[in-house]
Amino acid sequence: MTLEQGIGVSNAKIILIGEHAAVYGKPAIVVPLTAVKLTAVTTPIAQGQLIESNYYTGPLAKAIKSFAGIKKLIQTILERFNQQQANFKLTITSQIPAERGMGSSAATAVAVTRSLYDFFDKKLNRATLLELANVAETVTHGAPSGMDAATTSSTAPIWFVKGHASYNLPINLKGNLVIADSGIRGQTGPAVRTVRERMADFPQETSVFMDQLAELALSTRKAIASQQLAQVGQNFTTAQLILQTLGVSSETIDHLVFVAQRNGSLGTKLTGGGRGGCIIALTADQANTDRLLAALAAEGVTQTWVQPLAHLNQTINQEYDHD
Repeated sequence: MTLEQGIGVSNAKIILIGEHAAVYGKPAIVVPLTAVKLTAVTTPIAQGQLIESNYYTGPLAKAIKSFAGIKKLIQTILERFNQQQANFKLTITSQIPAERGMGSSAATAVAVTRSLYDFFDKKLNRATLLELANVAETVTHGAPSGMDAATTSSTAPIWFVKGHASYNLPINLKGNLVIADSGIRGQTGPAVRTVRERMADFPQETSVFMDQLAELALSTRKAIASQQLAQVGQNFTTAQLILQTLGVSSETIDHLVFVAQRNGSLGTKLTGGGRGGCIIALTADQANTDRLLAALAAEGVTQTWVQPLAHLNQTINQEYDHD
């Protein structure tokens, strides 16, 4: 059975703290940006299987290489439902910029899965959702940690350790998280390779950095629980110094961090793979948030997002019949 329309929604994510160390089994805190959404809508058509998106528009069978992960995901779901010959159009509308460390590819996989399950009127539990999202992410990224899929499908912050079940981590803090796009595509692959090569060449020193990042994640979790906003900010700044030393920052990121630190931020760091992408900054109140946004705009930053931290405490991860 198919419905007249199948809808799937997901959201962006950012890593609060723990990037790169998470690859080596250290903890990370990941936050959904619920205001930055991606929507997939499946509708019936007379003939064919069509895709319409910012990434690719055309027949599913002729999808370009960069869309290969989503193509594999769609084919896997169609086979699961014995609907290989189904006729539909899948329209993907995204507010999430690609290659900025905000989980664009995982969010696409999550929304597409939800949309197709809704379209074919099938129930979808969370374990299946993450399993299917991993199908696309494996094609796209090779060996995904599962962090992005877990967070882009959630409305609550997550405590994440690779290979272990993630769990929700409510954040009950006053203040705002300001996310600013550097305007430069992140280079996660090269950044991860840089750290891996450093680990091979200088294993003892690099392991110490990973342990320090893990300690910062634990400290941040405690600071969140005890509502110590300034400590969270200090941890951001310390983490950024470590990430700089590891070679995954960039001149542009470093400059924006410098600007933020002098314009209302309690702590600033890159988020995601690095070498571009976004920075995140912590502000205590709206006045400092406005001051920071103005300063970033003066530096030519054209895309920013503000996530009130208190709102994250009000969200819980809920699954519904088609989700």
